[in-house]
Amino acid sequence: MVGTAAKPTISVIIPTYNCDRYIAQAIDSVLEQQDCEYEVIVIDDGSTDETENILKTYNNNHIRYIRQKNQGVAAARNRGIAEAEGELIAFLDADDYFLPGKLAAQAAIFAKRPNLGIVHSGWSRVNSQGEKLLSVLPWEKSPQLNLEDWLRWRPVLPSAMMFRREWLEYVGGFDSRFPPAEDTELVLRLALKGCQSTWLKRVTVCYRQHEQSAMHKGLPQARSLTAVIDNFFRQPNLPEKVRLMEHSVRYLTFVWIAWYLYYTKHQTEMKEYLKQAWYYTPLSPLETVINWTECFAEFSQNWGVKFDAHELAQSPEWKSLVRWTIEVTGKIDLI
Repeated sequence: MVGTAAKPTISVIIPTYNCDRYIAQAIDSVLEQQDCEYEVIVIDDGSTDETENILKTYNNNHIRYIRQKNQGVAAARNRGIAEAEGELIAFLDADDYFLPGKLAAQAAIFAKRPNLGIVHSGWSRVNSQGEKLLSVLPWEKSPQLNLEDWLRWRPVLPSAMMFRREWLEYVGGFDSRFPPAEDTELVLRLALKGCQSTWLKRVTVCYRQHEQSAMHKGLPQARSLTAVIDNFFRQPNLPEKVRLMEHSVRYLTFVWIAWYLYYTKHQTEMKEYLKQAWYYTPLSPLETVINWTECFAEFSQNWGVKFDAHELAQSPEWKSLVRWTIEVTGKIDLI
C-alpha cells in the first residue's frame, strides 16, 4: 500500500453524481488493492444525496475528495486528471468496483512496455445487487486493439482500462460534447493519434447494470454514439484503410444502436435506426433483414439478456419495417 510520503504510481479517479448507494463499495475495492502505490481521487459532480457524508467517514490518506458544481462526467474525469499525481490513470465509475489485483496487474504491463498508452481488460456484468450476470472477454472479438478494432467493435469500458497520463493530457482529455459516449470518442481520438493499446486478458472489474446507469439512457446513448461516429469520419486526414471502413462501421453502429433501443424499449426509434443501417448494408435485402435478427440475438447474448426473435417479429414496428424494406427494394429494382 502507498505510504504517506510515497508518490503514487497510479491515480484512481472516481467521478460520482448521486451514487451514494454504491460509492462505498467502489472506494473499498480500490483500498483493497495490493502491491502497488496509488491514490484515490473522488470527484463529486454536485451530488445532492448522502455522498459527501459517506466520504466523511473515510479517514484515509489515500483518498482526496473534491466537490464541484455539476458539469457532467467528462468534466469530472478531466478534473481528476488535472489533480492526479500518478503517471498512470485508472478510472472507476462510482457504481462499479474493482476485483483484487486489478491495478498491480495492469501497472506491471506498463512497466514492461513503456510505449503503451492503454492497458485494457475484461469485466463481469453484475446486477444492482452485485450478482454476476456474465463475463465479458472482449479480446475474443478485438484481439489487436488497433484503430480498426476500436472503430469496428468499440470495446470501451473506462472502469476496465488504465491509461498513461501523458497520453490523456496530450489529447486534452474527455470531450464534454458527447455524453454519454465521451469515453468512446476519447479512445478513438487516442488511437488516431497513435496511442498503442494491449490486453490484460483477465476480468478485473464488475460493471453494474441498473436503471440509473448511463447505459440505460436509450435515446441519449443512441444520439451520442451517432454523433461520435459522424465526428470521427468528418476528419479530413483519416488513413485510407480507415476511410474505406466507413460504410461497414456505420452499418454495424446503426444495427447495434437499433438493438440497444429495442432493449431499452424504444421500438419506434429502433425502426428508424435500422432504416439508416439499410443504406449501408453490404448484404442483399433478404440477407440484411436476417442479419438484423442475428445481430440482435448476438448483442443480447453479449449483454446477458433474453432475446425472443418471435416476439420481435410480431411487433408492429418490425412488421412495419419489413413492409418498408419490400417497398424500398421495389423502388430500387425500378431504377
